Amino acid sequence: MESVQQTADVVVLGAGIVGVSSAYAIRERGLSVVLVDRKAPGEETSYGNAGILSSGSILPLNKPSLLSALPSYLGNRNAALRWDPAWTLRNAEWVLRFLANAVESRVRPRATALHGLIGASLKLHRDWIVRAGEPQRIRETGWLKAWRSEALAAAREEQAVLADYGIKSELLDRQAISALEPNMLPVYKVGLLHSQTASVDSPGNVTKAYARMFEGAGGALRQSEIRALLPDQDGWRVVLGDGEVRARHVVVALGPWSPDVLRPLGYRVPMAFERGYHQEFTPNPGRTLLRPIHDAEGSFLMTPMENGVRVTSGVELTDRDAPSNFAQLEQVVPLARGVVEFGEPVAQPWRGARPTLPDSLPMIGPAPRHSGLWLAFGNQHIGFTTGPATGAAIAAMIAGEAPSFDASAFAPSRYL
Repeated sequence: MESVQQTADVVVLGAGIVGVSSAYAIRERGLSVVLVDRKAPGEETSYGNAGILSSGSILPLNKPSLLSALPSYLGNRNAALRWDPAWTLRNAEWVLRFLANAVESRVRPRATALHGLIGASLKLHRDWIVRAGEPQRIRETGWLKAWRSEALAAAREEQAVLADYGIKSELLDRQAISALEPNMLPVYKVGLLHSQTASVDSPGNVTKAYARMFEGAGGALRQSEIRALLPDQDGWRVVLGDGEVRARHVVVALGPWSPDVLRPLGYRVPMAFERGYHQEFTPNPGRTLLRPIHDAEGSFLMTPMENGVRVTSGVELTDRDAPSNFAQLEQVVPLARGVVEFGEPVAQPWRGARPTLPDSLPMIGPAPRHSGLWLAFGNQHIGFTTGPATGAAIAAMIAGEAPSFDASAFAPSRYL
């Protein structure tokens, strides 16, 4: 195998939505950029999500309602959350830190930070997807959270929280839900339409489109195994399976694999992994969905995708690379079939790992002890939504400028 040596102003590690966004935003500022990943763009965690560009995902997962729900998770049969007892014992410190953030006083500052990040990101998504030549992939139809029970109080409470941040939503009764989604069976009594949310028909292909846009702007894409990240005089040397790249700056945007490359540099990242699953099914052409549907009590989400109806499961807390356990997916697919008609699976079930830090906020900014080392990961279950603004913030910081939103809550120094 030929050894390929490259130099650049910046090397970005990771070609998921965050890495691709970082590479493109940096290239837009005129710097030379090499984007590296072992796989093609958008083929890991960024591929498997529900494709929602969610304006309303401002509340972190660890909030007071999580504490009240904990008893329902103890039997380890809840579709919303499964947990590995051995993992929980090994990672008791992370679990305690995560739960310590689930108090009212710590919710609003984090929600405010996420609101700024999400708002900036949605503007970029709507711009970039057109610029990338894929405007047909985005749907401005919102997404629907729906309850099977008379959960009007819960829906109103959520609507009030969103309204407090200027996010519009609409309360729906059974008839209004049927008018909105005429092909669904009438199983839901209450709905909340997040009307300022968009969705795409293939998050993986959108990420690939952004990567092509990066290459079209003069960026270099390199597919190779990342073996080491080493300080090199006044810059960095990235050792690859087929050579190396030298650069003044390096951006670590490897999602759940980010701690691996940072550990030899002395950084211990407190990361856990929200593993999730999905299965796609052939759609019934006469019974199509018009937008993503979140079944609040069934703990699943189904969304119309390019290749069919995608059904996603809840969270599984275990090791990143532990064997797959499809119990949650098997639990929710029959419920989804009771909402809309769809056919047989179109591919094998998919599994991914969403990187989560104890405060449910990503790391966006400079590493505290190494010049030219930038961290962009930990976007948990809203990575596809927040990828572009994460990348744009990193690009601004490298250029010595302030991001378009307040990124202080995401500083890596809070943990490293």
